Amino acid sequence: MRPKILIVDDSMTTLLMEEMLLKKYTNFDVVQARNGQEAVKVALEELPGLILMDVVMPKMDGFAACREMRRLEKLKRIPIILVTSRGEAENVEKGFESGCNDYLTKPIDSNELVQMVNGYLGAEEGR
Repeated sequence: MRPKILIVDDSMTTLLMEEMLLKKYTNFDVVQARNGQEAVKVALEELPGLILMDVVMPKMDGFAACREMRRLEKLKRIPIILVTSRGEAENVEKGFESGCNDYLTKPIDSNELVQMVNGYLGAEEGR
């Protein structure tokens, strides 16, 4: 069974772009969530191998969702990459303090994203 990637963003454009990139350049299944609260719920149901998550979202931001996932036994070891336009040093630091494994700033460099995904999930699984 192929690992799943959960992509989380309140922007439908970003979700579609990330999904298109992942489907084109990797061999992983993709599931989506539109905010941090939904991300926790979907992650518990789907148990993805990796989570790509925006920071600025309604209901629960990416930092809070990271902290919540790190408290939950079923989710605490799933790698989380924050993918956000918030590239300021204090936000990067806050991301790692919240429990993310990596931090990628928008606009997304498709090669960097695919390399990160394959690095976390194993290049042999990718195309």
